[in-house]
Amino acid sequence: MEGAGSFGAGRAGGAFDPVAFVKQPQTILRILSWIFSMVVFGSIVNEGYINSGSERLHCIFNKNNDACNYGITIGVIAFLATVLFFALDIYFPQISSVKDRKKAVLLEMGFSGFWTFLWFVGFCFLANQWQRTSPRELPLNQGADAARAAIAFSFFSIITWAALTVRAVQKYLLGTDMTLFTTDHLDGNPTIQPYPTGTETTETYQSPPFTENLQTSPKGYQVPTY
Repeated sequence: MEGAGSFGAGRAGGAFDPVAFVKQPQTILRILSWIFSMVVFGSIVNEGYINSGSERLHCIFNKNNDACNYGITIGVIAFLATVLFFALDIYFPQISSVKDRKKAVLLEMGFSGFWTFLWFVGFCFLANQWQRTSPRELPLNQGADAARAAIAFSFFSIITWAALTVRAVQKYLLGTDMTLFTTDHLDGNPTIQPYPTGTETTETYQSPPFTENLQTSPKGYQVPTY
């Protein structure tokens, strides 16, 4: 994992290095996931529906509209989520609260894991429906390339989202270096300095103040006579 400190990022407020950010494996996986999702839903939207002998459009995956709708839905959501997580990656080092960083990592880990599962289901669903599609339903092999592209890039999306899940788990297990943050960043309360534990020494007066020492005082005052 790059960087040290809290959940894979260093001290908050550091300078942003775009070159180092682009070279990070997580950034590369985000870009690939973004491209793959766009190919999946783009292929289905553009060439995923045909009208075989009727005015009504049918899904090229065994005329099962659920297959096309599923591929488009998970593709569009993955496309948007990738953009949001990409922005979160840029902003993440600027988050000063350890609790907020933990929430962001947990959100990424949960979403990436769940979308890996959905891409796996989508790949199996599309591949199964494509196998059941009769060549007679696709005149001149219409939409075949788009169907194969959607299936292939659904499989590639499983790999990239699984890798993103692993990266999120690594960041979560990395935890936090508590020395990078002050107490007010953790709970919002200012740091309270403890009282000194040393024993205070008290000075005892050698003689009580404002008392007259009879031994050193002058003899008694004589009242003058007039």
